[in-house]
Amino acid sequence: MDCLSSILGLAPCLYDCTSKRAVNISDLKENVEALRGAMVELNNLSEDVKTRVEIAEQQQMIRTREVDGWLNGVEKMVNEVDEILQIGEEEIQKRCLRSCPRWNCWSSYKIGKKISEKLNAVSVQISEGRFDEVADMLPRPRVDKMPMEETMGSDLMYEEVCCCLRDESVGMIGLYGMGGVGKTTLLKKINNHFLATSTDFEVVIWAVVSKSPNIENIQEVIWNKLQIPRRIWETRSGNDEKAAEIFRVLSTKKFMLLLDDVWERLGLLEIGVPCPDAQNKSKLVFTTRSKDVCHQMKAQKSMEVACLASQAAWTLFQKEVGEETLNSHPHILMLAKVVAQECKGLPLALITLGRAMAQAKDPSNWDKVIQDLRKFPAEISGMEDEVFRPLKLSYDRLYDNVIKSCFIYCSIFPEDYAIYNEQLIELWIGEGFLSRVHDINEARDQGHKIINNLKHACLLESCHDEMVKMHDLIRDMALWLYSECGMEKNKVLVCNKVSGMKEVQEISNCKEAERMSLWDRNVEKLPETLLCPNLKTLFVRECYKLKTIPSGFFQFMPLLRVLDLSSNHRITELPAGIGELKALEYLNLSSTGIRELPIELKKLKNLASLFLDEIYELEIIPSGVILSLTSLKLFSMWYDSGKSNGLRGHEETLLEELEALNGISEVTISITSALSISKLKSCHKLQRRIWNLFLVGCGDLISLELSSSFLERTIQLERLDISNCDELKDVKINVEREGWQGVVLDDVPSPIFTVAGGQYFHILHRAFIGYCPKFLDLTYLIYAPYLESLTVTCCESMEEVIRDDGGVSEVEAKSAIFTRLKDLRLFSLPTLKSLYQHPLLFPSLETVEVYSCPRLRRLPFDSNTATKRLKKIEGEESWWNMLQWKDSTVKDLFTPYFQTR
Repeated sequence: MDCLSSILGLAPCLYDCTSKRAVNISDLKENVEALRGAMVELNNLSEDVKTRVEIAEQQQMIRTREVDGWLNGVEKMVNEVDEILQIGEEEIQKRCLRSCPRWNCWSSYKIGKKISEKLNAVSVQISEGRFDEVADMLPRPRVDKMPMEETMGSDLMYEEVCCCLRDESVGMIGLYGMGGVGKTTLLKKINNHFLATSTDFEVVIWAVVSKSPNIENIQEVIWNKLQIPRRIWETRSGNDEKAAEIFRVLSTKKFMLLLDDVWERLGLLEIGVPCPDAQNKSKLVFTTRSKDVCHQMKAQKSMEVACLASQAAWTLFQKEVGEETLNSHPHILMLAKVVAQECKGLPLALITLGRAMAQAKDPSNWDKVIQDLRKFPAEISGMEDEVFRPLKLSYDRLYDNVIKSCFIYCSIFPEDYAIYNEQLIELWIGEGFLSRVHDINEARDQGHKIINNLKHACLLESCHDEMVKMHDLIRDMALWLYSECGMEKNKVLVCNKVSGMKEVQEISNCKEAERMSLWDRNVEKLPETLLCPNLKTLFVRECYKLKTIPSGFFQFMPLLRVLDLSSNHRITELPAGIGELKALEYLNLSSTGIRELPIELKKLKNLASLFLDEIYELEIIPSGVILSLTSLKLFSMWYDSGKSNGLRGHEETLLEELEALNGISEVTISITSALSISKLKSCHKLQRRIWNLFLVGCGDLISLELSSSFLERTIQLERLDISNCDELKDVKINVEREGWQGVVLDDVPSPIFTVAGGQYFHILHRAFIGYCPKFLDLTYLIYAPYLESLTVTCCESMEEVIRDDGGVSEVEAKSAIFTRLKDLRLFSLPTLKSLYQHPLLFPSLETVEVYSCPRLRRLPFDSNTATKRLKKIEGEESWWNMLQWKDSTVKDLFTPYFQTR
C-alpha cells in the first residue's frame, strides 16, 4: 500500500517533466524559425551599432567598453547560433523519419532545450544592444596644435612672452597691436611651440572671442576642452550655473587660457575662469587691438606686437611671391623690393600683395602696382577685402563720430609724417570737430584724450614725446574710408609725391573735393584758380620751390574753412583774394617769407585761429588788422631762440590790439624788449590769455621782476622760454607778504606753501633758458610745482640751478621741488656745480641729459630717489666717471641707466 502511494505521488512530477520535454520536442521547428528571425534582428542591430561607432570614431571619439563587449558577444553568439541551428535542422529532418531507428526522443528534447535557451539569450542580447551612446570623446591632448604657417621676424617677441610665462609673478599677459600685425600668429606660436614642450600646465585652452563676445560660446569651448560629462553639463541651466561648473573644475587645475581677438573687457568670473595668479600659477594670454583693453583686463604685462623689420618683411614677401616669379625678369626683384617697402612691415599687407603678385612675371604689372599703392591702393587685387576691411574693424569700434572724423583727418598728412600733437589738435579745433566744447582748454583736453584713444586703438603711433604718425596702410585705409570706400575718389585729394606739374594742374577743377593736401618740395607753380566749390580744407605746405600764389587762386572756394600755407619759405606776399574767404576759420602762415600781412585780412570775420610763427621777414602788420578779427580765439606768433622779425619796436601796438579783443582765449607770443615786457604787464586781460611766452633777444633787460598780481593773472602759462638776453641776471618773484605765513626764502614765501596754494605757475609744464651768459640761477622755478621739462643751455655764469639760502628744510625741498619733472637737459654750463644742495626725490624723472658741464660733480640723487620711471641718463663717459657719490650703492643703482650718444 505504501509503495503504491509513493508511485501515485510521483506520477504528477513525471507528467510535468514529460510534458515540458514534449513541448521542447513538439515546438522544435517553431523555435528554430524564431531563433533564425531573432538572429536577423540581432545582426541588423549589430550593423547599426557598428555604423554608429564608425561615425563616432571618425569624429575622434572612442567606443565604450560596454559597446565593445556587446559587439564581441554578438560575434561569438553568431557562431554559436549557426552551429545550433544546423543541429536543429538535422533533428527536424530526423523527426520527419520516425521509423528511423536512429531517432531518439531524448536527443530531440536536449536540442530543443538548447534552441529555446539560445532564443532567450538572443532576445536579451537584442535588448542590451539598444544603446543611447556608443562612444565617448577621446581624452583631449593637453595642447591642441593650431594650424599656422612659418613665422617671420617674431623670434624676439616670442622669447619675451615666453620669459613672462616663466615668471610666476605674471599671471596675465596682453598682446596688443594694429590689425594684421601678427598677434594671432604669435599666439599660435606660443601654443604650438612653448606649450607643446612645457609640462607646467595640465590643460591649455584656446578660444576666439571676437568683436561681440558670446559668453555661452566661450563656455562651450572650455567645456569641450575640460571634457565635463555631457550629462552633467546639460543639467546646468544658464551661463551662471555653467560658469560655476567650469570654475569648480578649473580651480583644481594649473591651466593656460589663450584668448584671441579681445575687443573689450571680458569678465573672467562671468565665464567661470579663476583669475590667474601666483597661487594657482595658471596663466592667461590674450590678443587685442587696443592697449586700453590690456588695462581693463588688468594684465600684469602689456606687450605691443610691432610691424616686421625690413629684412623679415622682405623674407615674408619673397616667400609669398615665389622664387620663380622673382627670377622671371631682371627688373622684377628690384620692383618687388619697392612693393615690399610700401607695405611698411605689415604682415597682412605683405601676404596679400605677395599672393596677388605671385604670377606677375611682366615688369609693367609691378610698375602699375607701385603706382596704385601710392595713389589708389584699394584697386589692387585683394587689398580692399583682405587688408582694408579687416583694418576697418578697429575704426568701427571707435566710440563716436567725433573721434572717427579726427582719425580720418590724419590721412591728409604725407606718408610717415610726424605730426605734432598740439598742431593736430589746433587743426581739429579749426575744422570744428571739437566745436561742442566752447572752452579752448577743454577742447585741448578732449583732443589729447582722442589722440590717446587712437594710439591705444593702434590707429596712431607715438613718434617722440609730443608727436604721432600713421602707419602707411592705416593711412591708406583712412583715405579709402573718406572716399566712401573708393566710390568717390575725388572727395579727398592728397598730392604728397608729385613727380611733375601735370598732377597739380589736374586738381584745379575738382568740384567734388572737400579736402586737398598739396605737400611737395618739387612744386614750383600753382594753378591760376582752383575751381573747388565744396572745398573745406586746403594744405599747401613745404613747397620749397613755390614763390608766388596767383591772384585768383582763392576765387572759387567759398566754403574753405582751413587754410595752411606754412613752411613755404619763398612766398613773400599773399594775394588780395585771400580776403574773399569769408568762411575761413583757421589760417596758418608760419615759416613763410611774408613781409607784410595784407589789409584784406580784415574781412575774415570768422577767423578763429591765426598762426604767424617763425616769420622772420615779417615787418608790417597793418594797424587794425588784428583788431578787426573779432572772432579770433587763438593767436600765435613766436620766434626761435636768437632770432626775431622786423616787428621789433611795433610789438606794443600788437599787444594793445590783442588786449582789446574780447573773445580771444589763447595767445602764444614772443617779446623782444624791456619796453614790450612793461607793456604786457599793463595788459591785464591779455595776461590771462597767455599760453606760451617767449622772451627773445631782450638785450636791454637786466632783471625780470614778476609781481604776485602778474603771476596770478597768467594762470594759463604753459611754457616760458628765455633766450639770448645778454644782460639778464635773474628773475625775481615779488610777492606781497601780507597774509602769508611760514618759511621765507629770500623775501619770498615758502615753496611748500606756494605749492599748496597753487597760485603761481600752476600749469607751467615747460621751461627753456638759453644763451643768457649772465643768468645766475633758476630759483624762481620753485613756483612751478608742475614743471615737466627743463632745458638749460649756454649760461656761462650759472653755478646752481636752484639756490639754497637755508630757508627751506631738506624735507620740505624734497616734497616741493621738481616732483613732476620728467625731462632734464643741461648743456654747455661751464660753471655749474649743482642742481640743488640737497638730494631731491625726482619721483617722475624719465630722462637726464648732461653735456659740457665739467664742474657738475654731483647729481641730487640718493638711494631713495625713484627709478621706476627712469629711462636714461645721457652724457659724456668722462663726466659720468668723475661724478662723486655718497656710496657705491647709489652709483650702482643708476649706472644701468647711463648711456652716451
